[in-house]
Amino acid sequence: MRLPRDLSGHDLAKLLRRYDYAVVRQTGSHMRLKSTFRGTPHPITIPAHDPLKVGTLAGILSEVAGYLEIDRIKLEKELFE
Repeated sequence: MRLPRDLSGHDLAKLLRRYDYAVVRQTGSHMRLKSTFRGTPHPITIPAHDPLKVGTLAGILSEVAGYLEIDRIKLEKELFE
């Protein structure tokens, strides 16, 4: 699956709400999100850029997929289809 090329950091933060990620703070152009979806807290940092670079998006998705213990391809299908 091809990653979206026009996704902003704010849009990604909204999509990650389904996994209980919520913005806990924003400093400058970076948002800090935290989730307790699996019982333990998992913080991630997302740049508030528009659009996100494809490599940055792929790295964030890999980190989230690792926390959720699912395949990154499955996560991409759940978020973007």
